[in-house]
Amino acid sequence: QVQVSESGGGLVQPGGSLGLSCPASGIIFSEHDIGWYRQAPGKQREMVATISTRWQPNYTDSVKGRFTISRDNGYRLISLQMNSLVPEDTAVYYCHVLGTDNWGRGTQVTVSE
Repeated sequence: QVQVSESGGGLVQPGGSLGLSCPASGIIFSEHDIGWYRQAPGKQREMVATISTRWQPNYTDSVKGRFTISRDNGYRLISLQMNSLVPEDTAVYYCHVLGTDNWGRGTQVTVSE
């Protein structure tokens, strides 16, 4: 059974940066597309970025040019580098192995003065 555990969230000022990471276990990591999702208060969970098994990234429009998703198949690690953060990025961020039903607890990212 796949397990993921997000870390790296926190409070940051607008314009700042954060890096999220997420080790995964219980799967053949290299055989799955993976991604980061987020859920803001009162809103549905949305896709932030995904990266395929062929290393092809895909981003939601609002984060293009600011966020970078990466994967390390050797360490089974999913990462998200977030730059130029804005208050609208405030949410709980989740990593996810596509095609599975399991989700982690998420990590809170708050962008505020």
